[in-house]
Amino acid sequence: MLAKLTSKNQLTLPKSVVESVAATEYFDVEVREGQIVLTPVRILRGDAVRAKLASLGLTDADVAGAVRWARKEGTTSEVAEPSARYATKRRSAKTHSKPKTRRRT
Repeated sequence: MLAKLTSKNQLTLPKSVVESVAATEYFDVEVREGQIVLTPVRILRGDAVRAKLASLGLTDADVAGAVRWARKEGTTSEVAEPSARYATKRRSAKTHSKPKTRRRT
């Protein structure tokens, strides 16, 4: 099979080649003996977080301590918004959408 390199250094892989490997968005690229070798890579965001914590020298105990501190009663009282001001205003369903929540992974 042939694949053409574009003027912007982009390469389109044949569909049959992409379908033969596990679904992935990223590939490790290396050159071996004049050949370009693509290896599918699965990016694990949790691994990136653990690597960053390790590079900072933080341990599991440090993280657990920070979580305990953040969950202590009264630590958020200085930054809490007054709820009374906002409870009386109504939003129109047509002009405002419900805020999206982020899923934790």
